[in-house]
Amino acid sequence: MAAVKDCLFCKIIKGEIPCNKVYEDKDTIAFLDIHPINKGHALVLPKKHSETILDTDVKQLEKVMAIVKKIAGVVVKTVKADGFEICINNKKAAGQVVPHLHVHIIPRFNNDGLRYDWATKEYKGNEAKEIAGKIKNLL
Repeated sequence: MAAVKDCLFCKIIKGEIPCNKVYEDKDTIAFLDIHPINKGHALVLPKKHSETILDTDVKQLEKVMAIVKKIAGVVVKTVKADGFEICINNKKAAGQVVPHLHVHIIPRFNNDGLRYDWATKEYKGNEAKEIAGKIKNLL
């Protein structure tokens, strides 16, 4: 997909909107999130527009993830984080705000106060086995 006219990240890639860029090559760009969860929170994205991981070419995704690995280590060292998270939100229901694939690198600190309060669910009867079977069959 080419750049999308109203895509915030495509505008950043084209230089129409400023960012605190930390990395750029011909295929990828990385910059600090303007609403960071913790200081050093960075985003890595492909320059070629795609909405989700499912729309992204595998070779493009490989390039993005190689840069994620490189930048994550530097971010952790720079902000002296105790750990980090890598996150990709796909579609609005999963928390994706900008519909352009992007990978969050979120530095974490031992006492940063961030928690996950995921309400877990349980499978009933053979439900897990049935769903696993259907997934295997589609692969």
